[in-house]
Amino acid sequence: MIPHLFSFAYYLSELPRRSKQLVMLACDVFVIELSLWSAFSLRLEQFYMPVGGAITLFALAPLLAVPAFLRFGLYHAIIRYLGFQTLMAIAQAVMLHVVLLALLLYVMVLPDVPRSVIFIHGLILLVIIGTSRLLARYGLRNMHLSCGRSARGRGGFGDQSDRRNVAIYGAGDAGVQLATALTTSRELKPVVLIDDDPALRGQHIGGLAVFLPQELPNLIERFNIHEVLLAMPSASRTRRNEVMRMLESFPVHVRTLPGIAEIAQGKIKTDYLREVEIEDLLGRDPVPPHPSLLGRNITGLSVMVTGAGGSIGSELCRQIVALRPSRLVLFEQSEVALYHIEQELLGSDVEIVAVLGSVTDQSRMERSLETFGVRTVFHAAAYKHVPMVEKNPCQGVINNILGTWHAARAALNQGVDTFVLISTDKAVRPTNIMGATKRFAELILQAMARQFPNQTRFTMVRFGNVLGSSGSVVPLFRRQIRAGGPVTVTDPRIIRYFMTIPEAAQLVIQAGAMGSDGDVFVLDMGEPVKILDLAERMIRLSGLTPKEEGAEEGDIDIDIVFTGLRPGEKMYEELLLGDNVTPTEHPRIQRANEQCLTWPDIEHRIEQLRQAVAQDDEADVQAILLATVEGFTTRRRVQ
Repeated sequence: MIPHLFSFAYYLSELPRRSKQLVMLACDVFVIELSLWSAFSLRLEQFYMPVGGAITLFALAPLLAVPAFLRFGLYHAIIRYLGFQTLMAIAQAVMLHVVLLALLLYVMVLPDVPRSVIFIHGLILLVIIGTSRLLARYGLRNMHLSCGRSARGRGGFGDQSDRRNVAIYGAGDAGVQLATALTTSRELKPVVLIDDDPALRGQHIGGLAVFLPQELPNLIERFNIHEVLLAMPSASRTRRNEVMRMLESFPVHVRTLPGIAEIAQGKIKTDYLREVEIEDLLGRDPVPPHPSLLGRNITGLSVMVTGAGGSIGSELCRQIVALRPSRLVLFEQSEVALYHIEQELLGSDVEIVAVLGSVTDQSRMERSLETFGVRTVFHAAAYKHVPMVEKNPCQGVINNILGTWHAARAALNQGVDTFVLISTDKAVRPTNIMGATKRFAELILQAMARQFPNQTRFTMVRFGNVLGSSGSVVPLFRRQIRAGGPVTVTDPRIIRYFMTIPEAAQLVIQAGAMGSDGDVFVLDMGEPVKILDLAERMIRLSGLTPKEEGAEEGDIDIDIVFTGLRPGEKMYEELLLGDNVTPTEHPRIQRANEQCLTWPDIEHRIEQLRQAVAQDDEADVQAILLATVEGFTTRRRVQ
């Protein structure tokens, strides 16, 4: 009997929304009549049969109640997610219904109806309506889980034993909301809350017991916990990093909620759970931007971003739009990348102009700058993948060096106010063609700033690896872990500086606002990260075990393979050619003072490169770069 009743209730819950509302309305009409009859029976202390004016009251009561219930949205609330606000709405609707009934009695003077019956009826109705909906919420949630899971498997109804048990780290508002949302999940089942506050230990919040972090090893075994979900959206990266370091030693998969800024405009949902991001592992909090610097070269001006569809270029566009320029010109040679960033930004209040073209086409650049009255240019267009440029050095020179030369000359000819080059730490004592071309691009702007003072202001911003950019090691590691390994690391000693794309773009905008002619700015990237440590942490936080020296074969889930340094790759990166740096008004941005070439030298070397790439002479290209770029060394062999 009970299984059939549960089956009927489950199928009832799967009815269309309108049908469920009609069922609820019919049930409410029955409950109204039942509570009114109960009120009469209690008041008169007998089994009551309606007579006289009471019959009119029984007929009119639902007609007065249903509009009140509609007024307070009782038929629009989703029972499965019933909360405190819905219970308040029920109380207000019942109160309005009681007031209307009292007014009816006052106006119609119905005989055989004691006035106290109305208030008894209101209390009974409030209890029945509220309790019935709470019971329905509980029943529907549990049936939805058990019935839905088994129905997918065999067309019937059964248990939900294949849900994975999870612990939620954080017993605050975010943790409680997450636990509530997971009660409807078909994959995850919250079993405990973990919190650092000793005062919460032993308490029950949202039906879940709260434990301290040191109890986690026993809890994992006791409750068969497979995952730990971090519900600490307002915690600093440093604190989240501490928690994740503690969790690394346990055989659990770790996922986290986004930061508080990302969820400020919506309720927490289980869809928001994500894998632990590298920025969480870095344990470094971003420095708040200076508002005066952010908008100085952007707000109210026409701005161009070259390479607008790339990783850095597209993020620059997003942040520039938020600073309300008069116009944003997207300059990009990839049709697909240009289309995607244009479609993303078209909904903004800023005029978006998409220009398909290459920075090597100076006339195209000049026409675009003149037509759209561009005052600020962020030059992000470049080939950035070290191995790819090593295989195609002439194309790297054309795009990175000649492209910067033509773009900068176009900006100078059209009277652009500010030209900001996005450079890289690989430009410092480069060991590869890509780094050498980026340092050459810096030299072009430095020479141009000296040759043409008080015209276009040329500045450069140099920083390290950007997380999430094309070719980043983090997505590669994640794909390899999902595939079961092996995870490939070039060398166990290799280290890198890391920064998130939004943080890098934000600092680029601010650095561009501070520069005077020919300034090279370097961004403080924090502490360097050992790539092997990063790979091992990502494996452990996926609930798996990395291969370690002396580990038994049965203990290894993911193997780590060392592939050796790629052509042109350095063991570590630098941001400065020397120690001659000065601070700026931003604590994370420094000004580098470095030697540069004269204008005649630059013009001569540019002409040499033109001839070399025209003949596709890789040996000559390499020789010119070696003679021009300070500290450039290469192990590359030219055939």
